[in-house]
Amino acid sequence: MPEQGRGDITVGQLLLAEYQTVKDEQKARIGFRDNLLYVTLAVVAAVIAAAAQAERAAMLLALPPVCVVLGWTYLVNDEKISAIGHYVRDDLGPRLARLAASGDEGPATFGWEAYHRGDTRRRARKAIQTVVDLTAFCAVPLAALIVYWASEDTGALLVTLSAAEALAVAGLGAQIIAYTRPVPAARG
Repeated sequence: MPEQGRGDITVGQLLLAEYQTVKDEQKARIGFRDNLLYVTLAVVAAVIAAAAQAERAAMLLALPPVCVVLGWTYLVNDEKISAIGHYVRDDLGPRLARLAASGDEGPATFGWEAYHRGDTRRRARKAIQTVVDLTAFCAVPLAALIVYWASEDTGALLVTLSAAEALAVAGLGAQIIAYTRPVPAARG
């Protein structure tokens, strides 16, 4: 058995350092993800105000690409936040528990990682969040496209562009819905 205190690093210390690193990443991603909704609201308000002031419905065509980029960035960060939680619950926590119990399955580690998921209102909150995401990143730009299509400010090139934008927004909506499905308990 090696002596402690000579600069030796234990497996447990390495796992705890890894835990701290992934939790720091998760925290940073949560802040970034949550701010993307506020950025989206600000951009939407600015574009709508500019289009209304200039009385140019074609300016609304800026909303779909911006919302798709911000929505995709939001979704990717949300997925990574969830993946970190899964990793801590399903891999890192059990490895630390085994070390702490000297080979036995041992006590549960990082209990909050699983505990908060048992809230009876969690499913309803996830559904509401999906509606918010779909509204902010998909319904708003689709409404902008409808306003554009109904205006007299259309041209063949811009109508073609707006159709491509509609497809991109629909694709993002499909991805948002696909990512709301539960992830399997263990990753292979």
